[in-house]
Amino acid sequence: MDSVDPGAYDDAALVISECQHGILDPEAALTPGVAREAAERRIVERIARLATAFRAAGRPVVHCHIAHRADMAGMRRNSLPGAMAIKHGRMVAGTPDVAPPAELTPHAEDHVSSRAVGLTAFYGTDLDAALRLRGVGTIVLTGVSTDVAVPGLALEAVNRGYWVQIPEDCVAGTSPGTHAFMMANLLPALARITDSARVLAGLGVPVA
Repeated sequence: MDSVDPGAYDDAALVISECQHGILDPEAALTPGVAREAAERRIVERIARLATAFRAAGRPVVHCHIAHRADMAGMRRNSLPGAMAIKHGRMVAGTPDVAPPAELTPHAEDHVSSRAVGLTAFYGTDLDAALRLRGVGTIVLTGVSTDVAVPGLALEAVNRGYWVQIPEDCVAGTSPGTHAFMMANLLPALARITDSARVLAGLGVPVA
């Protein structure tokens, strides 16, 4: 492993995208491919370790959640995720769908940014303000999915002037093939591709 600048993460925040039961629970997920890939890649435990390290370093941990209104106001059927959410009444605020897995339960000092509409985490949310007010310049982006939410968030972050890093072992898509394609083609144009070990090393956490 190459050496890592010990100050590389002084302005960084860990951003966790859509790690919620309605997406990750194999028994309940509308997108079973994402749930399967996230479980097989064991991203939740790696993200949880990163979150612990970020908190220990005094850096922000931000959870980006989907939480639609019960009446689905503002939602449209103009995308597959939107159409599925409306059809099945899923990812509604206050339901088990929107809760994170136990390992990624937000801590008191974390920030939770929820969106009721749209496909990406910056749309109609307080995410940008929450990051800027915490002095964030670099986003370490984790979670799901590398098909839609992760590239969408990365692109919008770059448009707002943030640097983006994506630990490849902390994200998942709908299938190994789509994940590999996105990681090899689109995402390197938007972000530095890294891994959780290098991020931990940059935060000063010993890596076994």
